[in-house]
Amino acid sequence: MSLRSPLAALRNLCLESAHSFPQPCPRARHRDPLPQKPHSSYGHPQGIYALWAASRKSSRAGEAIGPGAHRPFSVRTLSFAFDLIRLCVADLLLVLWSLHPWRSVLLIILELVRGVFPAFRGYSQALLINELQALITSNNFTWTCITRHIAVEFSRLALEAIIDAVATENENVVYGSAKYALEYRQMEKRLKLDLPTLADPEIRDLFRESDLFVRSFGGMSSFGLFSTFDFMRILTSISELISHALVLSSLTFNRPHLTAFCFSVLTSLLPLILRSARAHGSYVDEAADPQGTRAIHKQEKMRHLAQSESYRQELIFFGLGPWILQGWAKARRIVLGLERQQTEGNLSLRSLVSINLSSLTSFVQNVPLVLLYQSPSASLGLFTLYQTSVQAIIFTTANLIHSIRMAYQGVFLMGAFCAAMEIQPVLQPRGRDAPIKSSGKGMRLDVKNLTYTYPGCESPVLRNVSLTVEAGETVAIVGFNGSGKSTLAKILLRMYDFDSGDILVNGVNIKQYAPEDYHSRCTAVFQDFAKYSGSAQENIGVGCIDKMRCAHTLDMAMRLAGAKETVCSLPKGLQTKLDIAGQDSGSFDSGHFIQGNGPAYGCHGLSGGEWQRIAISRAFMRADRPEVELLVFDEPTSSLDAHAQKRIFDSIEKICRSASSERKKSVIFITHRLSTARRADKIAMMESGTICEFGTHQELLSRDGQYAALYRASI
Repeated sequence: MSLRSPLAALRNLCLESAHSFPQPCPRARHRDPLPQKPHSSYGHPQGIYALWAASRKSSRAGEAIGPGAHRPFSVRTLSFAFDLIRLCVADLLLVLWSLHPWRSVLLIILELVRGVFPAFRGYSQALLINELQALITSNNFTWTCITRHIAVEFSRLALEAIIDAVATENENVVYGSAKYALEYRQMEKRLKLDLPTLADPEIRDLFRESDLFVRSFGGMSSFGLFSTFDFMRILTSISELISHALVLSSLTFNRPHLTAFCFSVLTSLLPLILRSARAHGSYVDEAADPQGTRAIHKQEKMRHLAQSESYRQELIFFGLGPWILQGWAKARRIVLGLERQQTEGNLSLRSLVSINLSSLTSFVQNVPLVLLYQSPSASLGLFTLYQTSVQAIIFTTANLIHSIRMAYQGVFLMGAFCAAMEIQPVLQPRGRDAPIKSSGKGMRLDVKNLTYTYPGCESPVLRNVSLTVEAGETVAIVGFNGSGKSTLAKILLRMYDFDSGDILVNGVNIKQYAPEDYHSRCTAVFQDFAKYSGSAQENIGVGCIDKMRCAHTLDMAMRLAGAKETVCSLPKGLQTKLDIAGQDSGSFDSGHFIQGNGPAYGCHGLSGGEWQRIAISRAFMRADRPEVELLVFDEPTSSLDAHAQKRIFDSIEKICRSASSERKKSVIFITHRLSTARRADKIAMMESGTICEFGTHQELLSRDGQYAALYRASI
């Protein structure tokens, strides 16, 4: 599959970002062709996703290596790397080129020039040493030539400094633009993905490796590899090798010089060999080993439990400290044990011999000086040039090999990024979107034989659920814990997909609607609502971003939810930062510092009931909009008293009726309080993942079934 379509948008973004930062834009109606599942977006065996996934399969029973693990060198993985280069590099380089074309040309030129500098430096210094040697041996101190060489040396130093400064500044501009553009594109893509897509473990691993690729542009990657622009370093190395080879080829070789040359090669190779011997086997990639992957995962999980405020309360109350410490210690020992396995022989005889050979090498490096001193044509500058050029060639070759190895690993992360950019949400309709038509009387829902199974589970959580919600009708869903009430609500809100069955919205299959369009026609309070690291205004205003700064809309939402008094009592009203201790915020707010045992500094804590009013206010921010025709509330008043609960449902009733008292919105609410369920037009009783009873309150009582038994138990 070609990358032209997915990367075209990124290319346009890059062109814009070269002049200004991208601004939020309206939702685009056009989308790329969509896969049946995130896995199958690359049905072709040579697709980018398929190549990336295949490269992660280890030789041990086909287990996938951890995200970020180094791929082994083999014919199989090499073929994957070549295919990924063929599919990705041209388009990706074109995208990066579009950011700063002339700066990119300058970047390449300066890297090539930088590669020539070491050879020029060695040649210049050799001439200077020869002049000094000639002055000393001849006892004829004429300073004209040596002054000229010193001036050339200082000019060279100044030129190198200027070019390095220009190159560094140019790199910062090009790298920064590339990093911003790729980070923007990755964040944009991730925000478009839905819950079913991100629930796939392989997709999560894909985005982890994609993130490593993006981070490598800023030198922040712990993977230790080159980014796309760092491939320029290979050009520098090649340029340096060629320049040193040309310098050596231009020199004349007689017997003393040839001897000095051989000693230079020997003394340059010995440290490299010794370093290789000491480093042999010291590296281990834990992520490539399944046991190491599990140990690393458990180690980080236990570390998170120990450090996160979300678990602090239960950690203290249930005394989880020793259990967490024991789990972390066991996993950490496994990880360190894997490293230690590879380095057990470091204190062996080989290590001691290596130390002695290192001392011997330092001595041998001075032997050519003695040989050259015996020759009438001895030249210390020539010896210096031999030694520096040979050492540079050997070490540059070693660095080049290392760079190619790391670039090889970087190819797979580049493939992860390109594959991630083509992933499409599972819930997107297959084909053209169907427009959602407003009836002005509320949304009609027809649920037929709905079945849903959580990923990784064998038995379905919902079985053959059938339900009808007429336009403008209020339906209460009640039942025992774990009967599937909240799951059904999230499926009706198009947060989850379903395995089989149908959901018709105003007579149209829900799968024909774009999720973002459908969501704009609904509002909801989730049982596990989010608490955002921000002000009260932001926590309420996220319910309708367009109206976040509209005082009238905020005031109306707070009054309907009964949150007006709570917000007014805060030190700074709507501008008060709310303390979200006990929940991971996912952000680092500048004022959110924990001090002592109290709440975050500068933040105000709220009770459970007060937070629930904030969440209800959030839903009411857009509940009164004419296009919103479905209101879903999952245990919206579980933390409120009976009087507050009555006021909330009175507000819902008020919102759902027009000025002429006609119903204009449909309502679904989940509750354990059967006295509240009586307010609904219809009640759905759920048990063991299905709706076992459906009807009015009186109808269900007259049937003397599960609802009647539950109702009698509640009074």
